Amino acid sequence: RMDQALLLVRNELPAPGLRLAARSGSCHQCLYQFLAFVPPSNGSLTKPGTASVMVDTQHPLTLMLNSSVGDRELCKIQYHFGEFGNYSLVVKALMANTETVSCELIINEGPINSYLPILFAFLVYMGILAVLIVGRLFMKIDPVRNWVYKKLNPRETDRLINSELGSPNTTDSINCDPAPHSWSTASRQRLHSLDTFRGLSLVIMVFVNYGGGKYWFFKHESWNGKLHFPSALFSRFVFIMGTSIALSLSSMLRWGSSKWKVLRKILWRSFLLILLGIIVVNPNYCLKSLSWDNLRIPGVLQRLGFTYLVVAGLELLFTRADSGTWEAPYPALQDILPYWPQWIFILMLEVIWLCLTFLLPVPDCPRGYLGPGGIGDFGKYPNCTGGAAGYIDRLLLGENHIYQHPSSSVTYQTTMPYDPEGILGTINSIVMAFLGLQAGKIILFYKDQHKQIMSRFVIWSILMGIISAILTKCSKEEGFIPINKNLWSISYVTTTGCFAFILLLLIYYLVDVKKLWSGAPFFYPGMNSILVYIGHEVFENYFPFKWKMQDSQSHAEHLTQNLTATTLWVLISYLLYRRRIFWKI
Repeated sequence: RMDQALLLVRNELPAPGLRLAARSGSCHQCLYQFLAFVPPSNGSLTKPGTASVMVDTQHPLTLMLNSSVGDRELCKIQYHFGEFGNYSLVVKALMANTETVSCELIINEGPINSYLPILFAFLVYMGILAVLIVGRLFMKIDPVRNWVYKKLNPRETDRLINSELGSPNTTDSINCDPAPHSWSTASRQRLHSLDTFRGLSLVIMVFVNYGGGKYWFFKHESWNGKLHFPSALFSRFVFIMGTSIALSLSSMLRWGSSKWKVLRKILWRSFLLILLGIIVVNPNYCLKSLSWDNLRIPGVLQRLGFTYLVVAGLELLFTRADSGTWEAPYPALQDILPYWPQWIFILMLEVIWLCLTFLLPVPDCPRGYLGPGGIGDFGKYPNCTGGAAGYIDRLLLGENHIYQHPSSSVTYQTTMPYDPEGILGTINSIVMAFLGLQAGKIILFYKDQHKQIMSRFVIWSILMGIISAILTKCSKEEGFIPINKNLWSISYVTTTGCFAFILLLLIYYLVDVKKLWSGAPFFYPGMNSILVYIGHEVFENYFPFKWKMQDSQSHAEHLTQNLTATTLWVLISYLLYRRRIFWKI
């Protein structure tokens, strides 16, 4: 199977038998897991005792061979097996009548290079990009451009649309001319970098949710771990939602909307997001009526909806229509000082998270436990998955109403249900959105001052990085608070916030400052993000997004299917954009 290799263990020792156990390199402080019993050779070198096992190839393994009598450790080998490889582990005595044992690993058949499909896919997409660049160069030729414009006849679009989580515009002055503008003028006014940022995160999220070619590095970390694509996607989506909140609320208030009217809109959007989320994460609605007995309550859209409600409500409570003209005694802090009550509120929320996480008594678990349970921590706390976060969800929501198959269930063999979108982690998603809100305020306060905006993005990125380094001690497992996406730990928020500021800085510079990139193709799904997200969840198992494979153990086929499905959603969002169809909430 994918991510597996065949290991044949040959026992040439006359007696006794051997016990083979293994531990994954990704499993921190885990118990060794029994794999096979290898019988003795009974003194015959021509017929050694043998046993065949499948071993994992995603991470390095530590193999341990113990004697079946007395459980004496004979040898220990650390090795990273290759996918579909065929290996032999030969165990024999170095000399006659000696207890010194030799364990030799032999490659019978080399593994395949499972990463070649990624290289091929990269070259294909680079080829498409090259064709588009050449086409754009041709468009600079007047006769070609005039002919294309006559055929396409583009219409005004940007003026008529709002992002479903905010309408980021740089022209927020109440004195702006509300009359229709040309296509090109509207495009220049809109901050395409925000839609591009959102669309980039969404496209990668869709690809990962569809399977990511079944590659291990496109899966979420089992528990604590370094950040890669899947681990940071949702947090970036939350971040840019906060940025859009700052700009959209400022725009609505400047155009004369009352706070009560804006509040009703915030409440309605939040309700719809939570309702849609409950429907999406309980797909049996297509087959039969939903049953409360096993209805999952938390989810991605639910957390987005509640986070949006809190952060947008907090911003509405303290924002002013003329906030851009406020004179601060310290100009360097003019995007912070006017909103000191908001910062106090966020700090109080974080204190609540810290107190609940580290002080709440959890039955049969150590106080402040942040581990995965299962076989982690040498199997001492098998039912403590998530510590206080898991306990609160099980207590308030019930075990049947949270996620039943957490990412820790494979590596750490946890049996307790745990929801990565649970109640306690929502506090830190609010903090993440508030960091995005701060990015939006920077754009508002330093409107059209590109150097100021980018320098403050850099400062915030450095600040978040320093906090992360302190909390984690620059270590995966040994920090005060490790980076953990399942828990949405504060170190996870500061680390992903650090990279979110950097990414927004780069996209803002390329798209809105230098205009070296239009934001395509990510700009289009970013304009219809809720439709694309819900659509890819609802139609996940339908053609043409999924089809029966000839070889379900092929990374190439899975990658082809997942990339095709993701590309189709990008094309759909582009067609919807051309036809001015936008699903707003």
